[in-house]
Amino acid sequence: MASTHLDNPPIISTRLVNGSAKSVFEAFRDPEILAQWWGPKGFTCTFREFDFRPGGDWLFVMHGPDGVGYEITYNFIDIVPAGRIVLRNPQPTHEFQLTITFEEEKGSTRVTWTMQFQSPQEAARVREFVIVANEQNLDCLEEQLTTLAA
Repeated sequence: MASTHLDNPPIISTRLVNGSAKSVFEAFRDPEILAQWWGPKGFTCTFREFDFRPGGDWLFVMHGPDGVGYEITYNFIDIVPAGRIVLRNPQPTHEFQLTITFEEEKGSTRVTWTMQFQSPQEAARVREFVIVANEQNLDCLEEQLTTLAA
């Protein structure tokens, strides 16, 4: 039976950040900038492939503060410059779609991060961790935007 939003609600984080939608989008589009901030606090990334276009792949290793490396693959589904990025994590046990939107609000940009897991059980299992990790990722984005603006 297919899950619905009632039994599998998306995980949503939102943040108002300084900068235009164009400049915030650029922090996602440029792999050199993205590699400097992507991931929760204490994590670093090594990008292996970054083909930023619908149908392209993003393969990287996320290195945890404990030294453990996590191999991650995303497929880019949809990209609207300064508007939206839609990615899919195809890992069978952790499959989800991530939609990131950028909406300008009086000189700032509201970034909304929506994760929809394929499995309600997996979503329930990781929900608390993912909420914290997404907030930390947005913290890292804000820090990077401040650095870029300086």
